[in-house]
Amino acid sequence: MNTKATNFILLGSVILAAALCIFVYPWLPDEIAAHWNASGEADGTMPKLWGLFLLPAIMAGLFVLYVLIPKIDPLRANIESFRKHYNLFWIFMSVFFLYILCLVIAWNFGYTFNFAAAIILATAGLFYVLGGILEKSKRNWFFGIRTPWTLSSDVVWDKTHALGGRLFKVAAAVSLVGIFFPGEAPVIFSIVPLLAAAGISAVYSYVIYKKQPH
Repeated sequence: MNTKATNFILLGSVILAAALCIFVYPWLPDEIAAHWNASGEADGTMPKLWGLFLLPAIMAGLFVLYVLIPKIDPLRANIESFRKHYNLFWIFMSVFFLYILCLVIAWNFGYTFNFAAAIILATAGLFYVLGGILEKSKRNWFFGIRTPWTLSSDVVWDKTHALGGRLFKVAAAVSLVGIFFPGEAPVIFSIVPLLAAAGISAVYSYVIYKKQPH
């Protein structure tokens, strides 16, 4: 995905999210469900102004980050080397938040479902896409598995992200298994594999770094 098209998609998604909030705003109560527990049950409310428009605001903030990072990163040339994958990540992030907004609106219009399971369907997709993008990424200060050892060596970065990318894809698959279990299992099946993937990747980066000639 080229940068011009990505700018259009990201900005368009922010406008779409804000327009959707404006459209449904008069139809919702003053207090709306805005927090759900690990079992997917609503357990907290917010004034609808914040409950609705917080997500479009986050999406707008992400768009600013997307634009700024390639400009301020000292290794910006490396970001340009995998720019289409970098762009793809931010598109999926924007779609992810737009999806969450739709879930919030649907719930507050009376549609009941397991909110946690619905979120995990999206996070599994996001993990899988992230895994593929990590495998393509090059050393930079903002995106990827940033440890002191990956940031110190292109070799360590590449080997760590080759492993990390595969682990994040596995985490995505494992997280989907949790949907078939009741209670808090969906969240556990989502968080534990993600933490394991991140932790193993960090340790691996140190091991690879120590094997490099210094």
